[in-house]
Amino acid sequence: MHSEFLQQLQSLTESHAILFGDDTAKYCLDQRRRYCGSTLAVARPNSVQQLSEIAQLCSRYRIAMVPQGGNTSLCGAATPDESGQSIVISFERMNRVIEVDADNNTITVEAGVTLQQVQQAALAAQRLFPANWAAAGSCQIGGALATNAGGVNVLRYGNMRELTLGLEVVLANGTIWDGLRGLRKDNTGYDLKQLFIGAEGTLGLISSAVLRLYPLPTAHATALIDVGSPTAAVALLRQLQAQVSDRITSFELISRPCLALLQKHFSNLAQPFASLPEWCVLLELSDGGDSEALIEQLAKILNDTGFENAYVAQNQRQSADFWRLREHIPEAQRLEGVSIKHDISIPVGDIPRFLIECQTQLTEQFSDAKIVAFGHLGDGNLHYNLFLTETSSLIYQHEAAINAIVYQLVAQYNGSISAEHGIGQLKKVSLTHYRSPCELALMASIKNALDPLGLMNPGKVLN
Repeated sequence: MHSEFLQQLQSLTESHAILFGDDTAKYCLDQRRRYCGSTLAVARPNSVQQLSEIAQLCSRYRIAMVPQGGNTSLCGAATPDESGQSIVISFERMNRVIEVDADNNTITVEAGVTLQQVQQAALAAQRLFPANWAAAGSCQIGGALATNAGGVNVLRYGNMRELTLGLEVVLANGTIWDGLRGLRKDNTGYDLKQLFIGAEGTLGLISSAVLRLYPLPTAHATALIDVGSPTAAVALLRQLQAQVSDRITSFELISRPCLALLQKHFSNLAQPFASLPEWCVLLELSDGGDSEALIEQLAKILNDTGFENAYVAQNQRQSADFWRLREHIPEAQRLEGVSIKHDISIPVGDIPRFLIECQTQLTEQFSDAKIVAFGHLGDGNLHYNLFLTETSSLIYQHEAAINAIVYQLVAQYNGSISAEHGIGQLKKVSLTHYRSPCELALMASIKNALDPLGLMNPGKVLN
């Protein structure tokens, strides 16, 4: 049966668009090298029509489909399992910017366009697409939508769910749903696009999207501040919100272990502090008008609130230097070795208590634990990672125990075990423990309605 299926698959597109054997290897290994699967083939359609025909064929032969964008998932969401019974559908050839509508402040793109390409196309039209994170040059919009990705600017602009107006989706049976509408107001029934955003490809294949654009800010003010503690960071956030409102674009919390790893692995990145602070904040304000006035306003606020060890960037180069520190934290962690990673969200005001309680509980059980915490304090999203002095090959033996401590405390604070990375394979079991039976049943009913044969990205999220 497989040979017949593969012959028909090859007939649907150009010969070079279907990969077999060793050519599929890079599509079967996830970014963190935790999951390595196998596939019948990698299909690389170049249009929604080809994508639809591939889905129809898979439905007819009961072949599972694993959608893959830039393969930057941190949870194994885009990696096939080891059975070799599925195909990977790569969107790398569906990479066209379809339209930039400056009057409507929208951009329409295919799913394989990278985040960086969307940002550049928006900039060329004097517009801003505000989503931004470290993998901007490699992650694709389809994957960002499938995981409802966030990044450093969620505080002001929201995550991908808020930045999306319309979708085009190929369903499990190959039907094309055309919802590419750039409307802010549309109350004609259920908002179907929201089903597919954050579903990690388990309900359908996102092929194109209409995304929101914004006027291009002309004024920026960036600061790196020794805040001393997370409690002081939250107080500063509240003070800034009272004085500058939604001009706060980003508000990042960074712990001393992060700065120490940067100093160790990226000594070329200049840090302004004479000695490393226990906690610092990297923040940015943006607006129309003049940068000089905004910089002066931020400097005055910081002076008035008593933050003496604060550095306000005086130009774009200094601002970029501050942001390079934040952007290199994940790579510094990778160079340090294997860690147990958590992408969690907590109500902002509870984060200081959570950090104290979680560290106390972890170090009681693991005396050699080194916690590297940082993240988007403004929207309550922490990247809470833990190293042990044991070798990398042994740390995963303790993963379940470490996760239990972190996730149970997250649940006590009514938080989430996945803020922006998704569930994938990594957190599938944990999801069943931290979502109610009612929620899980509702998710399963939606899955069964849209994918009754269970062909869409099997082994992820629910099944």
